[in-house]
Amino acid sequence: MTHMESYVANSLGRKRGRKLSRLAVAAAVAALVGTSAGTAVADPQPTAPEASAAAAGVGKEAFTGKAPTTATVKAGAAAPVNALFAADKSGALFMYIPNGKGAFTSRQQIGDGWDLMAASDQADHDGDGEAEGLYVWDKQGNVFYNSDDESENYEGHGWNIYDKVLVAGDLGGSSASDVLARDKTGVLWLYKGNADGSLQNRTKVGAGWGGFDQLVGKGDLSGDGRADIVARDKSGVLWLYQGTGNPAAPFKARTKVGSGWNTFNYLVSTGDLNADGHTDLIGRDAKGALWRYDGTGNAAAPFKARTQIGASGWNIYTMMF
Repeated sequence: MTHMESYVANSLGRKRGRKLSRLAVAAAVAALVGTSAGTAVADPQPTAPEASAAAAGVGKEAFTGKAPTTATVKAGAAAPVNALFAADKSGALFMYIPNGKGAFTSRQQIGDGWDLMAASDQADHDGDGEAEGLYVWDKQGNVFYNSDDESENYEGHGWNIYDKVLVAGDLGGSSASDVLARDKTGVLWLYKGNADGSLQNRTKVGAGWGGFDQLVGKGDLSGDGRADIVARDKSGVLWLYQGTGNPAAPFKARTKVGSGWNTFNYLVSTGDLNADGHTDLIGRDAKGALWRYDGTGNAAAPFKARTQIGASGWNIYTMMF
């Protein structure tokens, strides 16, 4: 069984072959709220050393793109290949498997109760290009991690201080996926992930990220073997932030991808969708149609012209990951 098959079977609503019920999801959320104080927690509140680092200007360097001194390059890192998951407003969760030709197979319902969740994203902690786990943030501000061995770990509380969270791949120079979280003042924070899905204490990336209404990342877009992200500003311009592999300054200075991206009301990436070895980007337009932008591996022009891969109707989903 591949990571994807095991992950789908165990983490996303099929515990031992049974669909995860709404009651089971509610019980999981209740269990998170009741977790004892002795549980290991990645606390979103600043620690004293973190506050000192922020005062010294660590985050400002990351945002303006000062060159790192200890970047790690994983040459030839595989482009991630993952299913697309989508939840509608009723809380039903559906899975779309890539068909290897740039689109998806017919959807399968694999769970419900997802109206209780604020966000979710897939994680690859062993660096093989396939997600084996899932972070879920509930509306009470708790975060927990489900892995393909059927384990569920409580990771932290207080995450409702953030208005955007995503798993952007390995930004810190290890094999594990890391989590980015933007607080409501526009400051972006990095949580380095561990192989077991636990999260380390946050470090400040930088301020000024409140000007973006979309943040997306799921692999290497520039061809250097490091994970990157794209960010869309409120005027519709898309920007590329190349990863450095240095957790103290995870991004280079941004470069412009192009304008007109406000035609989309949702951007998401699951990795390589057309099996060409490059990470792709998916956009949903106002009419609910789905479009694929093939990755090029070239930082100067990271995407090819768009291709429609889904007819209208995708607007029924409130969350895609």
